[in-house]
Amino acid sequence: MKLSLRGEYALRALVVLGENYENDIVRIQSISDQRSIPKRFLEQILNDLKSGGFVESRRGVAGGYRLARPPEEITLAALIRYVERSLVPLPLVSAKTNRKNARPDEVQAAIRSVMLEVREAILAVLERVTVADLCERARKLCGEPTGGADYVI
Repeated sequence: MKLSLRGEYALRALVVLGENYENDIVRIQSISDQRSIPKRFLEQILNDLKSGGFVESRRGVAGGYRLARPPEEITLAALIRYVERSLVPLPLVSAKTNRKNARPDEVQAAIRSVMLEVREAILAVLERVTVADLCERARKLCGEPTGGADYVI
């Protein structure tokens, strides 16, 4: 599976919005600075995500964006399906035939069956992982505390 730059930037932006879900509105400039996303491209992406029901916006001096739903309710599958217009496009999954015989041979069928399994595994992960999960993983990778106090005696 290949994620476009637009898809990656959309995920990066939603992580910022997910991390700030309780704080409400986040300005575009803040998202751009935090995740190194060109501001003009980010504006286009956020407008598209607004049309898709992923984010809400507020205009004006105190304006910006926020998630339209809690981060626990937004799966990567839904986001990628919307942004990329397709989820897990694998060319070998399509049922093409061998040009010589006009029917798939056993090796092609075996490869296709494995690629279908790969596709299903990718889909299962993307359906399970949410924006909240991405936020949690990002915190762990940065070494930030993720929850309650941890005491060692």
